[in-house]
Amino acid sequence: MKEAIVLYPAPAIGHIISTVELGKLLLTHRPSLSIHILITNQANDTGPTTAYIASVSAADPSIAFHFFPATTLPPDFSTTSPNHEILAFELLRLNNPNVHRTLTSISTDHVVHGLVVDFFCAAAVTVARELNIPCYSFFTSGACFLNFFLYLPTLHDNFAISVKDFDAPIDVPGTPPIQPSDVLKPLQDRYDDAFKGFLDSSLKMQTSAGIIVNTFEKLEPRVIGAIRDGECVPGRPTPPLYCIGPLISSRGGDDGRSPESLTWLDSQPRGSVVFLCFGSMGEFSVEQLKEIATGLERSGQRFLWVVRSPTKDKNQKAATSEVPDLDLGSLLPEGFLERTKDRGLVVKKWAPQVAVLSHPSVGGFVTHCGWNSVLEAVCAGVPMLAWPLYAEQGHTRVVLVQETKIALPVDKSEDGWVISEEVEKRVRELMESEDGKMVRERVLVMKEEAKAALSPGGSSWSALAGLVDSWKRE
Repeated sequence: MKEAIVLYPAPAIGHIISTVELGKLLLTHRPSLSIHILITNQANDTGPTTAYIASVSAADPSIAFHFFPATTLPPDFSTTSPNHEILAFELLRLNNPNVHRTLTSISTDHVVHGLVVDFFCAAAVTVARELNIPCYSFFTSGACFLNFFLYLPTLHDNFAISVKDFDAPIDVPGTPPIQPSDVLKPLQDRYDDAFKGFLDSSLKMQTSAGIIVNTFEKLEPRVIGAIRDGECVPGRPTPPLYCIGPLISSRGGDDGRSPESLTWLDSQPRGSVVFLCFGSMGEFSVEQLKEIATGLERSGQRFLWVVRSPTKDKNQKAATSEVPDLDLGSLLPEGFLERTKDRGLVVKKWAPQVAVLSHPSVGGFVTHCGWNSVLEAVCAGVPMLAWPLYAEQGHTRVVLVQETKIALPVDKSEDGWVISEEVEKRVRELMESEDGKMVRERVLVMKEEAKAALSPGGSSWSALAGLVDSWKRE
């Protein structure tokens, strides 16, 4: 019978892209495999994934997608949690019968070597166990958050208070101490329903056949060592760790056209442009957009800025639904577009990020610290300004700035507000200062280390080869 691996991502586009890239990488090591990817309906409507999946299906016939029927929350479901992650956990748990049915179907004519689940999909661990299929965890973020995620049950057992009530930075093995306010929001309150979902997912991950992480050894050596040495799961065995990254999409959502942004970059001097993009879900209030614009204008630097339609809630940093398109002129300071037209370009919603970062005109990247974006910047050798907005991005910033030293920080007020003077100062610092020169040199070293990790005999290549070889021995 044909051999198969089944991949089960969370339904957000960033998680799906990382999972598809994992599938492609597995095929390079084992072309005889068939890759099956399970797709659920999204907990929040943050943009269709249909076009991306269709392009993958057309290009890679060895990758098959299985679409689950729409699942909705039962009428009696209720939660006091303000965090949307609880909806994702619950909807994915309700999909367990679909997972069982699909795995059973695939198993009729395939030898299924493993089910690889996103940490949001940890409820499916019980399904794999019922069907006697090895279950692996795929962690789409970096090891700089994996350590906290694995250590969460220990924090929960050792302290009777919530993270938000800590009065000092929190020590977690492998990374610098992290401020309580930088911790992933649902993990700050031990009584939050979303916290309980993450806690359960962490405990299930600790029982998996292995943890596959989208990172590489030289990028995060200290924290990878701490995880491997069992420091993050004290008193219990740590599953084998497979660091197989960096996995990035070669197309980055591009539809084959040459967008306005790339054409504009062609006319800019080498290394002169600051690229600002805050992910598929990052959004700001109109007031914050105006502060960014003012800071960019005063900085005197060339810029390419991707702007999403704003949120009405000043404290909301992540989009949970599509918002109506608005005119840029109404969002930005009066006359801004005209005054900066000779050195700046503002585009709405989207730019082909991988292609932009790889363009020789780009010399800096203002990023929300989403892990896919970080890896794309590393692979392109572009230094970063770290401006985390939501999810685990605060954890990532701590390591990028304090340990890896491939980013400079953007300082925020307690409520997350960034003034125009800070934008102006940090953009200039990244592009003109000695500190900016240092992070630029560091990230160029990491670019070469990333290439080496994925090359035959490199650390990531060897880790994946070891995983695939373990299936041959079954």
